[in-house]
Amino acid sequence: MAEVIIALDVPGRDQAENLVARLDPEARFFKVGLELFTRAGPSFVRQLRDGGFRVFLDLKLHDIPNTVRRAAVAAAELDVDLLTVHATGGRRMIEEARAAVRGSRTRLLAVTALTSLDAAALEAVWGRTAVDPRVEVVRLAALAMEGGAHGVVASPAEAADLRDRLGTGALIVTPGIRLAGDDPHDQARIATPADATRAGADYLVIGRMVSRAPDPLGALKRIRAEVEAA
Repeated sequence: MAEVIIALDVPGRDQAENLVARLDPEARFFKVGLELFTRAGPSFVRQLRDGGFRVFLDLKLHDIPNTVRRAAVAAAELDVDLLTVHATGGRRMIEEARAAVRGSRTRLLAVTALTSLDAAALEAVWGRTAVDPRVEVVRLAALAMEGGAHGVVASPAEAADLRDRLGTGALIVTPGIRLAGDDPHDQARIATPADATRAGADYLVIGRMVSRAPDPLGALKRIRAEVEAA
């Protein structure tokens, strides 16, 4: 059954602490992304770990191999469970990041194509026509796994294809999760929790559906019920 990770996509530390407190103990795995990490820094990650929470550090590292390796060492020292790099950084960059986390609890995930990008956007970015997001995501995932990544981040629309290509040993993490009828916001490739679970996702990253809900705990329980039913 897929596990839910709650994205702490909030403006600052106070809001993050409040959301964690409202969801504890129902939620024990949280994502810290660029906005919150920039504002609250490593000390907030340590605070979560000291509280017994699991942490997905979603920094999407993308730089020269040596810089990414050193950043990955720092992330592993924070004892995070998951860390992201961009698959488009190339095999050598991924190999360096993988070497940096070896021996730690940190598992390396490669981000394939952002869920905000549809086919037209990918065509513009890569300067090609007739780009099929599913084909490109699977291609990037295979490159990342060859470089030593433990798994990939992709939209739920590609999860089934990834599971077929990568097998059961790879972690598949899917953002872009929305309940039926919900506003997609800035996401282009989305699916429901049930559909993502059936497609083979290991982790579902849930953000605004919970963090902006009038009753975050109730929203989380509804999502969990849908996952269990799937």
